[in-house]
Amino acid sequence: MITSKSNPQLKYLQTLLKKRSAREADRVFICEGRKMFFEILTQRPESLVKAYWSESSVAELADAERAMMLTCDWETVSDAAFCAVAETVTPQGVIAIVRMPRYSIEDMIAGETTKLLLLESLRDPGNLGTIMRTAEAAGMNGIILSSDSVDVFNPKVVRSTMGAILRVPFCYVEDFPKAMENLKERGVTLYAAHLQGSVPYTEASYDSRAGILIGNEANGLSDGVTALSDVRIRIPMDGQAESLNAAVAAAILMYHLRMKQ
Repeated sequence: MITSKSNPQLKYLQTLLKKRSAREADRVFICEGRKMFFEILTQRPESLVKAYWSESSVAELADAERAMMLTCDWETVSDAAFCAVAETVTPQGVIAIVRMPRYSIEDMIAGETTKLLLLESLRDPGNLGTIMRTAEAAGMNGIILSSDSVDVFNPKVVRSTMGAILRVPFCYVEDFPKAMENLKERGVTLYAAHLQGSVPYTEASYDSRAGILIGNEANGLSDGVTALSDVRIRIPMDGQAESLNAAVAAAILMYHLRMKQ
């Protein structure tokens, strides 16, 4: 059992929790919580590097769960040391080091019907986590993010996805406009969510290969990205509201696309 808060393994966990550069260097990220841990062990066992269980949580494991644990590398940590590392206010009993999945845009557009979400400069971890959960529920084929967007492996994003990070394909692109042009060349029609959109989202005619563009929470889509879109759509609003939360707008448009295709 690990009992010291200064144990090198726990220091490494803290580094992965706090530093994007460390996660990217080792191509791993951190997952917390029993539900996500057993999902990984069931769905992607090859991606699990090692798990660390708090002493009290290990004592609460059912026999079937203990049997599953025999298939992976794990270690027990004293409750005091575990609480010192855990990112959440109320620790969830297990912290796992997981290998990052690898996806490509080619994976996302392989089918005859394509539903993509393209995010430019999205910065809020909670928004991205919510968007990923909704993208899974709406049956999206994948999410493409500009390189300056929030890190999908940020612990806050990972928790907010509620496991969707294990199932929804995603990738970052250094040249967002170029990625848009490549998609258009492959027959994907791009619909920009824009306050000055000329077409209400309910009246747009969505192609079988479609991508929804959502911009930065404060500034929306950049002019250059907006100009590259095929159709500018808007979500009508009453009252004095000037805009919708990025995750809310994305949810509305993803579900509408789901119904139209």
